[in-house]
Formats: sequence, C-alpha cells, structure tokens
Amino acid sequence: MSIGFRILPLDRRVAPELVKKYASLPVANVSDAMNRMFAGGAALRPMHGGGVLAGPAVTVKARPGDNLMLHAALDRAEPGDVVVVDGSGHLTNALIGELMVGHAESRGLAGIVIFGAIRDAAAIRAGSFPVFACGISHRGPYKDGPGEVNVPVAIEGMVINPGDLVLGDDDGLVCVSIDQAEEVYAKASAKHAAETAQMEKIRRGENPRGWVNETLTHLGCEGV
Repeated sequence: MSIGFRILPLDRRVAPELVKKYASLPVANVSDAMNRMFAGGAALRPMHGGGVLAGPAVTVKARPGDNLMLHAALDRAEPGDVVVVDGSGHLTNALIGELMVGHAESRGLAGIVIFGAIRDAAAIRAGSFPVFACGISHRGPYKDGPGEVNVPVAIEGMVINPGDLVLGDDDGLVCVSIDQAEEVYAKASAKHAAETAQMEKIRRGENPRGWVNETLTHLGCEGV
C-alpha cells in the first residue's frame, strides 16, 4: 500500500433521490439540523454565477499547489459526483481553471470544491457550473503528485468521506455523512417548513417578539 500516493475505488454513494431532495433545502437549515457543528469554513465561497451544488463526494487529498490527483479524480468521477479537494487552503497556486471546469461540466459532474485557489475567475463566474473555493491566484499548479483519491479529507475541521453528501449554496458548504443523510434531511426539511411559515407571519405583521424580553429577564439583564 502506497500511503500518500494512491487512488481508491468509490464503492458507496449517497442515493441520487436523496441528493435531489437536499438540493431544494438551504444549507443553513441543514447546518441547523446538525446543531451548527459542521461547516466548510467561512473562506470557502461560491465562485460561479449562481446555483446549488449537491452530490456525492469524490475526495482528493492534494499536495499544496499540485493538481495531478485532481485530474485523476475528474477522469474517474461519475455524472452527478462532486469532486472535493483538500488543498490545505493553499492560495499561492490555483488548482483549477476554465479548462478543467469545462472538462468536469462536459462529463456531467455536479460541481467542484477546492479548499485552495482557482484561476480564470471571470469565466467561472460567468457560468453556472458550481465551483467553491477559498481564493483566486493567476499562478498555475504543478502536476507532480503525490496525493490520494477517495480517502477521508477535512476542510476546516469538517470531515468528508468518499460518497458523503456535499451541499453548497451562497451561504457556504456543508457535508452530511451517508449514514446520517436520511435523519438530517427529515430534521432540515421540518426546519425549512417552520421558517417558511414564520416568514409568512412576518409578512402579515404577526410575529410575536415577547420571547426576547423573556430571555433577557431569565438571564438577569438589567433594564429590561
């Protein structure tokens, strides 16, 4: 076994029908359903023109500034997959640009997540193919390896295992493990329904605020 330089198979993915359900939920509601304990970090932002990212993760552990194993993952990922790259948050060298994004889109992938930098930002921003990254650099990558494909990776403490659900919108990125995906969806869906109903009340001017003073009083705030 060559630890640090290997490509493993992806034998298990979150179900496509569940991915479709999640795509209609805000990332914020999914995060709330997991007690706000899991997130890809505030630096990881959408770089594309707009649109939800949702799909099972094909993970890449890359050497900072090197995208050889990202290329390997793009060629092995299946339609609907999201290639998730742990590039250690390195921003000196971009790991993808317009050409690689075009290749991913032509293969039917659902998106790319780069814990690192991209380039050709204007072209990516003009498109709708989901790309999340931490920054932009005109300096290109190396292609020497090593790296690993389909191993557990971590982005700002959020662990992503191969096949886990990755969901991203304008608020950022969240990962839901395969084994918890059904439970989290049920909770997030209920949360979304409750917030939708609350927003309707707000629009009608029916939004009781007594809980604010009740909380302040309970906590001993002076002057309530």
